[in-house]
Amino acid sequence: MPDLNLLVTLDVLLSEGSVAGAARRLRLSPSAMSRALARLREVTGDPLLVRAGRNLVPTPRAIELRSQVGPLVEGAKTVLRPAEALDLSRLPRRFTLRSSEGFAETFGPRLLSEIAAQAPGVTLQFLTKPDKDSTPLRAGEVDVETGVLDEGTAPELRVVPLFRDRWIGVVRAGHALVQGADFTAKYGGLGHILVLRRGLRSDEIDEAALSAGMKRRVATVVSGFSTALALARKTDLVATVPERHTEGLRDGLHSFDLPFEVVPFTISMLWHPRMDGDAAHRWLRGCIRSVCAERSGGRP
Repeated sequence: MPDLNLLVTLDVLLSEGSVAGAARRLRLSPSAMSRALARLREVTGDPLLVRAGRNLVPTPRAIELRSQVGPLVEGAKTVLRPAEALDLSRLPRRFTLRSSEGFAETFGPRLLSEIAAQAPGVTLQFLTKPDKDSTPLRAGEVDVETGVLDEGTAPELRVVPLFRDRWIGVVRAGHALVQGADFTAKYGGLGHILVLRRGLRSDEIDEAALSAGMKRRVATVVSGFSTALALARKTDLVATVPERHTEGLRDGLHSFDLPFEVVPFTISMLWHPRMDGDAAHRWLRGCIRSVCAERSGGRP
């Protein structure tokens, strides 16, 4: 394999046109620089610098190489020097965030506002998360993901908790459930919307209801929170959804505490470790954490 250090030596020699001058710049002894020149002559098959009176002059091959070596050396220095400080005002980047329904509607406005204020050249793409498959993060198709950890979460992923969430009930405004007494009796007698998604454990709510002596009557099954809330808005059915995650979807609806205890859960941010050292990615993660830590009218 070629000794790439010789490129630096050759660049300085051709620039100085003198063994002594090149030795001074590279802080080498004249004898060491003479040996380096001999090595360069051997590698290139050309004398490179030849004696003309008391000076050395470049050969045609050396003149040809001079225009090539300089850019090569500068390119190598650029690759090997530490990354420059991140200039958010000039950052052209597209990030992809994958999350469950409601995240973009709830946290998106504040997140986009913060991004626009700091890095107007950044574009953020929101993707709905239909399951907990870690392949998009591993493949680099997704930059950041939010969700609840479970045994299926890829072990190599980086994880930071964002906020605690809990299950709540939601009905349309003016629903009979919220009028008068016998709330618990009314709740048990209503039709309920079951959200059934891949990777989402949906039986914990029914288990909690049964432990409190109630049984939900499932009237319909849907695949997402937004669909459940759209149906609750136009019918007398009850939707059970995460509180903070769906805050941006529940405008105009009536939300209430469930008449039984369900264990709260933690929403975390996940990313692949190969992005740990990326300054722009670190900045985005900081923005997401900051926005999710804010209170916007709902419970933390």
